[in-house]
Formats: sequence, structure tokens, C-alpha cells
Amino acid sequence: MPIPSVLDNLVSLFKEELSDNLAGIYLHGSLAMGCFNPDKSDIDLLVVANRSLPVETARRIAKKLLAIDDGLPNEGGIELSVVLGNCLDELVYPTPFEFHYSPLHRDKYRMDENYICGGREDPDLAAHLVVAYHRGNALYGKPLREVMRPIDKRFYVKSILHDVEDAPQGILEAPEYYALNLCRVLYYLKEGVVSSKREGGEWGLQALPSEYGETVRLCLERYGGRADRMEPDKRLLSDFAGYMLGEIRRSVE
Repeated sequence: MPIPSVLDNLVSLFKEELSDNLAGIYLHGSLAMGCFNPDKSDIDLLVVANRSLPVETARRIAKKLLAIDDGLPNEGGIELSVVLGNCLDELVYPTPFEFHYSPLHRDKYRMDENYICGGREDPDLAAHLVVAYHRGNALYGKPLREVMRPIDKRFYVKSILHDVEDAPQGILEAPEYYALNLCRVLYYLKEGVVSSKREGGEWGLQALPSEYGETVRLCLERYGGRADRMEPDKRLLSDFAGYMLGEIRRSVE
């Protein structure tokens, strides 16, 4: 199924299930920023509701998302969170969410029809909201810029730092994810630019010391699906993560 049709189906799902409780649906991530790779990327959405979701509604949404997910052309699947509009009036950090669906929870939803991931807080949501605010697309409802104020930089920095705090270990298992995220974090701290992973990596090629250029270049190529069989050197990855975290810490002091 083509991606535009998938997005139409997702919008229809939430319009049907939430009706007048639906305030907005926002596309963010790689698909919104023009660097979507069907072999790796997921479809990232934020859904804003006016009121809390009844449990039965959340269960029906999960069941319908599984059906859509099974027909997706992209390997990454769907990642989305439902948040309440009043949480956007004065952003709470970590941000509470009503419902969450992602590949990490997909099998749990499939195996247990009563399973619901919701009623928790997620430190990553502040970063998702910032990307949706600056770079996202409104699939339903008003643009985020018209319904909320810009998120305090402190919360965005906390959120993006949370995403890379385990980089020394994580980069060995998921080199593209961590290497490019480290670049986009430092890019923001140095220049205030809200970027995609690809844009962060491209900035890193120009701005970082030359000894890390090959690591960043290879991760960019793997992220774009052009060098999947080439493995980055693990020692260089560890050195890169250590250097970048040091630069990031100095930038926030």
C-alpha cells in the first residue's frame, strides 16, 4: 500500500474512533522531513485528543493499528502517541500520554487483546513535539503552531539528551541511529537547528573533526540504504560516541 494511502487510513481510523474527541494528527520524523527510507524508517505520528481515551476505545485503536501495520510497505512500522491537548497548553515534562503504539509494543498488542500502553510519561515526547511544531505536517486539525506555544528549549534539550544518554553501548548495536542522533543533538546545541538524522549527519561531515568523517559518512550511507553490508569499526564507533557526548555536555554547561 502506498504511504499516502497509509496516512489516509490512519487519519480515518482516528476520526472514526475519537470523533469529536480528536483535535489533531501530526506527522513528524523522517517522512515529514523528506528522508524516509522504506527499508528502515517508521511512520511517526502525534495524535492530540481533547479528553482521556476510554479503555475500550484504546483497545479498538490498537487492533486496527495492527491490521494497518501488517499491510505496510515500510519495515519500520508505525510509531504514534496520543496526548491530551491540555498537556500542550503548559508542557509537562516528562510528557504524559494516553496511548502509545510502536514496533516495541506490537507483539504485546498482538498477543494480549487487553494490553494497553498508556497512562504513563515519556521523556522523548517533548522532542517529538518540537519536531512536529517546526518541521511536521498537520494531517488533521490546525497546525501545531496555531494551537501551542513554542516548547521551552530546556525541555527539548532534556528530551534529546535522554535519547542519546546510552550512546556508548547503544551505538555498537544501532550505529546509524546513535551516530546520526548524536550529530543532530550537537547540531541543535551549536546552531539551534531542529534537524533530521540525515541533516544532522550531513552537518557532522562538515563540522566535526576529520577523524570522525568516515564513521559519519558510512552511517549516513547505511541510513540511506546504500551500504548495508559495510559494518562501521566498533572501536571508532565507541571513540565517536565518547567524543560527541563530551562535546554535548560542554555545550549544555
